[in-house]
Amino acid sequence: MSQINQVVATLKSLLKNQNITYRFIASSLDMSEANIKRMFSQSSFTLERLEQICDLVNMTLADLFAMTEKRIDKISELTSEQENELLDNPKLLLVAVCVRDGWTFEEIIAQYTIDEHEAIRLLVKLDRLRIIELLPNNKYRSLIAQDFRWKPGGKLESFMEQEVMVKFMAPKKGEKWNFRFYLRGRYSDASINIIQRKLNQITKEAAQLNIEDQALPLNQRQHFGLLLAMRPWEPSLFENLRRQPK
Repeated sequence: MSQINQVVATLKSLLKNQNITYRFIASSLDMSEANIKRMFSQSSFTLERLEQICDLVNMTLADLFAMTEKRIDKISELTSEQENELLDNPKLLLVAVCVRDGWTFEEIIAQYTIDEHEAIRLLVKLDRLRIIELLPNNKYRSLIAQDFRWKPGGKLESFMEQEVMVKFMAPKKGEKWNFRFYLRGRYSDASINIIQRKLNQITKEAAQLNIEDQALPLNQRQHFGLLLAMRPWEPSLFENLRRQPK
């Protein structure tokens, strides 16, 4: 679906939710109902006309475009091919992470040892992998959901376990923990489901905050890691003290 069709689909949904008919739009804009129907069926709007219709649902063009972006289905899990390509090229993986976090082309080449031509090649490769949609002037639209999950048993999961999580739990000298808390216990299935649901909600909220903060300059944002984990487990110190069954 083209971008204008996605915008029109969002607008139609808003009109339906507010019970605004084509007849009402035609009357408000002093146009025939047939013309309104044709505009929507052909997705042929001038910006001025689109803005006028937005006024009828009490929102701006910017609001409509932002809502459309949120409605677009994004990839929640990478394919094996995508994971393999990323892990075979550290710079490609780095650019993919920057893209997901809303960095601009200029910010990437200013912060890392990647020149302009190489950065363009990397963006083209991410576009081929359907991780981004490359736009004119080195702009892009990320096709990866903020809270995407790596493929169970895949190469990215292995990389995260061996390279990221281990090092994350062992901060460098002088690095501080903003928050660290460990809790264990024995829980019923019902309680486990409640905890998992709350952890999923925190993940979604953190992902949404990352999206909102992308509007800020890079110097007003800092790299942060958030690790949430839960699984059946008992420390080996305790496990070794268990009585063996007779």
